[in-house]
Amino acid sequence: MKIHLTSVFVDDQDRALSFYTDVLGFVKKHDVPVGGTDRWLTVVSAEDPDGIELLLEPSGHPAVAPFKSALVQDGIPAASFAVDDVRAEFDRLRGLGVRFTQEPLEMGPVTTAVLDDTCGNLIQIAHSK
Repeated sequence: MKIHLTSVFVDDQDRALSFYTDVLGFVKKHDVPVGGTDRWLTVVSAEDPDGIELLLEPSGHPAVAPFKSALVQDGIPAASFAVDDVRAEFDRLRGLGVRFTQEPLEMGPVTTAVLDDTCGNLIQIAHSK
């Protein structure tokens, strides 16, 4: 058994697609209308186009808004992405105007930073030594 798909709730799929592809560097995998304005919209790592998909899931369900708000208020990331070098990625993304809620922080063998994805989520980037 392996992870095939995971998701983050986004408040605007178009803005999310732009951020996750143009800024973070993911690649669009699927974009299928599912009724109304919602889409089955997934992205994948440019380095692994057949790898795990991230669904940019509409946050229309009534439980989503309080859930996302509570996570952000408590500083809890909705997802974590592996990078080769957190400090280098932090500098690159900050240069693109990305807002970070946590600058690079070393915790033993792991370094993390947390960013705002502009769609209602905090996202952690991390690498291990």
